[in-house]
Amino acid sequence: MTDQNKLGPLICVVGARPNYMKMAPLLRAFGAQAGLPKAMLVHTGQHYDFALNDRLFADLELPAPDVNLEVGSGSHAVQTAEVMKRFEPVVTETKPSCVIVVGDVNSTMACTLVAAKLHVPVVHVEAGLRSFDRGMPEEINRVVTDQIADLLYTTERTAHDNLAHEGIAPERAHFVGNLMIDSLQSAMKKAVPPEQTLAREGADASLLADPNGFGVVTMHRPSNVDDPANLAELLDILRVVSTRLPLVWPIHPRTRANIERLGLASKLEGVRIACLPPQGYLEMVGLLSRARLALTDSGGVQEETTALGVPCLTMRPNTERPITVEHGTNTLVPRDLSLILHLIDDILQTGGKRGRTPELWDGHAAERIAAHLAQWLPAASARRKGESA
Repeated sequence: MTDQNKLGPLICVVGARPNYMKMAPLLRAFGAQAGLPKAMLVHTGQHYDFALNDRLFADLELPAPDVNLEVGSGSHAVQTAEVMKRFEPVVTETKPSCVIVVGDVNSTMACTLVAAKLHVPVVHVEAGLRSFDRGMPEEINRVVTDQIADLLYTTERTAHDNLAHEGIAPERAHFVGNLMIDSLQSAMKKAVPPEQTLAREGADASLLADPNGFGVVTMHRPSNVDDPANLAELLDILRVVSTRLPLVWPIHPRTRANIERLGLASKLEGVRIACLPPQGYLEMVGLLSRARLALTDSGGVQEETTALGVPCLTMRPNTERPITVEHGTNTLVPRDLSLILHLIDDILQTGGKRGRTPELWDGHAAERIAAHLAQWLPAASARRKGESA
């Protein structure tokens, strides 16, 4: 068997906020697992809010990146191309034993393509999730990454059906659980109280004293916030919902920019909505853990609310995380005010949908991945060297 000391580093790639929550527990588990080479963290810079980056890294106890590619913003094609162009020299210079990518952002697919063409094994964490909506750029990233990656770690068993349907050999996929829950459980004891978050941002913390509790809003999907008519409709829905219970809304930068550009800011005046800038992870965990409900279009929030037992209304026609609907607290809703109010009234009166924690969402996914990778990696590296000889 290949000596672990002769293996190159594990290149671990992050590009945007959702990646950080998945990579933080992985890096800790890799460091504690005998038989694995040193991990090297590469940040593509796809998420380019540097102040928030620093805050999220601190919240998650992520080490500073060994390399920051600083690609910044751009169209999907430009951003993907820039990541590939800047990542290739890192791979050729460091000669990693494998490249580990997480989630479904542009950086995930771009780094997978680079590594595969350089004959470096690729490990995809959170594989096999499908919305079956090719209009979502993330869906394209997921499908391409899973086809190319050598080893696929999944968060739910239905992912294996999706992979098999796409012709992917079952031995490439391994069910390990959900890294988001590893981070969530770790963060709970350090979560920032909502009162503290609102006070720091100069928002009216008395909103949190409403007898109905409060809701948390996160919205950033293009289908909800880029189309002027859809964004106006969304804001009208939130105005009415805020008459049932106050809302706390950390607004995504693109969403805020669209609201201002389209002249829709007046729709958020005179309502019980605390509009905040993007928040750190510990602040978001504090808000979600105390919320009566969440209104979102985020995949991560669907998972977090399921783990926390908080009812979640996801304003999308589909989800790549069906287990949050089938087993969890999540309900898919269109931008239909009457339906949303009906569901919110049910939540306020009965507690709403009660889910259960999905299988292996137990806070130990990273440990399972590290243990399996330590067994898989030497043989995979030897096999690749033989193929390229």
